[in-house]
Amino acid sequence: MRRASLASLPCPIARTLDLVGEWWTLLIVRDALLGKRRFDEFKATGIADNVLAARLKRLCQAGVLERRLYQARPARWEYVLTPKGRALAPVIAALRGWGQQWTSGEDRSPRLVHAACGHDVSVGLACPACARPLDPTDVTPLRA
Repeated sequence: MRRASLASLPCPIARTLDLVGEWWTLLIVRDALLGKRRFDEFKATGIADNVLAARLKRLCQAGVLERRLYQARPARWEYVLTPKGRALAPVIAALRGWGQQWTSGEDRSPRLVHAACGHDVSVGLACPACARPLDPTDVTPLRA
């Protein structure tokens, strides 16, 4: 069965999950946000070579990562986040925060801090019109 095109999915959440919802994909993006660029650096998460190669290829095709030659002989490539890829940083931060609150286990994830003042950052809901922070109970979903 052929996969539907992303554009044909009527929900941006579904389109996003189609791209980054596979196991390992957001962990690759997380590692790229932390500065990893090379295949062997991404392998440190424990991902199999064939799965990593497929995920990197998909992320490059989608414009989340850019593949750049860093050595000609033999040809070696690195993977650099594009602006589209860097825009996933709040998603990664939100998943980290949710996991810290709602899952148990050791937390060896890096702290996310505001470079200017050194305080921990958080991701939350806010109204773009009045800039007030919102609780999830303050939000009402409306059908399109």
